[in-house]
Amino acid sequence: MKKTKHEKHTPAPLKARVLELLAENSGADKRDLARLLGLKGSDRIQLKRVLKELAAEGVIEGRKRTGFTRKGELPEVAVIRVTGLDADGEMLAAPLAWDSNEEPPTIYVTPPKTGGAPGPGDRLLARLEPVGGRSSPRPRDSGDAYEAVIIRKLEAASPSRLVGVVRESPQGARLVPIDKKARGEYAIDKADLGGAKNNELVAAEPVHGRIAGFAKVRVVERIGSMDSPRTISLIAIHDHGIPVEFPEAALDQAKAAQPIDAKGRTDLRSVPLLTIDPPDARDHDDAIWAGPDPDHDGGHIVLVAIADVAHYVTSGSALDKEAIKRGNSTYFPDRVVPMLPEELSADLCSLKEGVDRPCLAVRMVFDAHGHKKSHQFLRGVMRSAARLTYAQAQSAFGGNPPAGMSALVKTTLAGIWEAYRSLTIARGKRDPLDLDLPERRVVLGADGHVASIAFRERLESMKLIEEFMVLANVAAAEALEKARTPLIYRVHDTPSKEKLFAFADFLRTLNIAFAKGQVVQPGVFNRILKASKGMPHEAVMSDVVLRSQAQAIYDPANIGHFGLNLAKYAHFTSPIRRYADLIVHRALIRAFGLGDGGLTDKEIAALPATAEHITMTERRAMAAERDSTDRYVAAFMQDRVGDSFDARVTGVTRFGLFVRLAESGAEGLIPIRSLGADFFRHDEKRQALVGERSHTVFRLGDVLAVKLVEAAPITGGLRFAIMDGRGGEGAAMPAHRPGRPHRTPKRSKAAKPARNKADKRKFKPKKS
Repeated sequence: MKKTKHEKHTPAPLKARVLELLAENSGADKRDLARLLGLKGSDRIQLKRVLKELAAEGVIEGRKRTGFTRKGELPEVAVIRVTGLDADGEMLAAPLAWDSNEEPPTIYVTPPKTGGAPGPGDRLLARLEPVGGRSSPRPRDSGDAYEAVIIRKLEAASPSRLVGVVRESPQGARLVPIDKKARGEYAIDKADLGGAKNNELVAAEPVHGRIAGFAKVRVVERIGSMDSPRTISLIAIHDHGIPVEFPEAALDQAKAAQPIDAKGRTDLRSVPLLTIDPPDARDHDDAIWAGPDPDHDGGHIVLVAIADVAHYVTSGSALDKEAIKRGNSTYFPDRVVPMLPEELSADLCSLKEGVDRPCLAVRMVFDAHGHKKSHQFLRGVMRSAARLTYAQAQSAFGGNPPAGMSALVKTTLAGIWEAYRSLTIARGKRDPLDLDLPERRVVLGADGHVASIAFRERLESMKLIEEFMVLANVAAAEALEKARTPLIYRVHDTPSKEKLFAFADFLRTLNIAFAKGQVVQPGVFNRILKASKGMPHEAVMSDVVLRSQAQAIYDPANIGHFGLNLAKYAHFTSPIRRYADLIVHRALIRAFGLGDGGLTDKEIAALPATAEHITMTERRAMAAERDSTDRYVAAFMQDRVGDSFDARVTGVTRFGLFVRLAESGAEGLIPIRSLGADFFRHDEKRQALVGERSHTVFRLGDVLAVKLVEAAPITGGLRFAIMDGRGGEGAAMPAHRPGRPHRTPKRSKAAKPARNKADKRKFKPKKS
């Protein structure tokens, strides 16, 4: 079959060629790359897609003005900020634009031949050249050093808006930024406090002038007192720019919404559909039922009903505009920032027990081995027979139903369980990626403070709901594709060659074979995970496999879902909290003539932009949720500074070890400077720090005894130190270390960049 123009360059070879070109032409933009590749017209669409995927995978980084670079590599010309001098008097700098959680590369500034030398804090436009050149065929490590030749000194620039905590002292008021990457504090004139008090979270803007050498800011918004535990989530909300207040027009539409009229809908009220959710769920957008199929011996009929949000949120309305702006709901330990106003999200759209609710449902028929025989979508009205928690459903599945559970609900749960058992047969043959990733759960007390931190329990009832939802999502994608109706897919690309190479290098250190050139399937990773059971590295193997994967995104073009091992996949089951699902609902309504509220031509034309936007809002929400959890954990751990814990190494970098506590899952950093007098080198392939003289090795997966040294609720950082055999800080080593004494090595010139970073950089807690 003849290839189309868009297929002329297959993604894998094109990705490899793009990386080769960026190695030779760092900072090239999309136009430069298209010219170098000889692409014209519509062929450039594939290049745009490849660049987006490489950026999503973290392999390259894109900047509007300086073009693209490989991950960890700086462009040939960049803006840098002078940070100080090293022990030998050499001037050090850091890139002003650095979006990675990794430490930025060390930059040595060549002093100008004429004019005054720049000082700490000065911003410079400089030409950068890596020590060793840019010819390496693989992405550079973020710890590699650069030499900078000053082009010109730039005027000082200040951020347009800062969020931080007010600190008052006899010397005056200061603003301590919440940003982990912030390099210093700001001064606040008494007249510019705006009534803000000590320990209050505020938003501020820069003003002209300095006080005692600190740039000045003025308070423009008082957010809340840091003494209130609810302020912790507000930090993440403001830091990530998550919209909180709904416009009046959207609120008015939500308040005016009325219960639906069942006329013209398929009546499902006699079907005992059940909602099964966490105990603290505030919205219920999916309900399920299953029973035997009378037409197929051993087969099952599964019904998945989803809240009909499209009935209330119509295209182009004020509610719709705000929903797409938010992209999704964001969940914190103490609150939810919903995609839709509560009148809809927690009431009219929520599938409440015993109440009529509009729904979009899919009826699926499976054979005895869990293979789908058919599916049908319909627009109906339902009435949930019961609201259950995962724990209640699990008890019923185990033969111990909660007291008071009706016979109807028990019978329905039995049918659901039997259907699930057959579906697991097909799932096992499909062999999707099966990662065991512990999830931290922050439990708040009545006073709003953290009562406990533990790992979230993983029940079979959760896996059951996930499987039913996955199958409904697959049916939606298949139905719309067959109907030739545009939609937004949930896609997950295969792991990049660069990540697979790094994964193979690590496995080789464990004597696990992994052919770099093989065509990988999820089952390949599953077999490695299974082989790791009972081994010392079992606890971190899921983390390592996860880091080797691409990130899932939304896209109107389908490339399948690698992790689920599915050719077609879309999000259909959560329209209350995800805009992607609402788009799929509208597409189904349009495709099958299910009434008003179908996808419009205008929406179809905007699908690429919509997909890109909601991918961004999803990542924004995930980052905010993670940061909020980290801050709650740090606040909880403040009272345990000085305590000792068992911890496992979950990340190894040039600047230290990331560790996870066994008892709570709390994560933090052991800075490299605290590992003892030896000089440690980062062995990227082995995922290890290796002592230069003692040959002591700290590896991914090692279990260490650590002491909590610092907990910083403002940034969410935890800092640990290794305990020695006497219970103090020291350089106690893992069991596989060679028993050699520690001696301070003579520093070599080649070792200077890593050493400078370990010795000179002030600790700022970061995540792995």
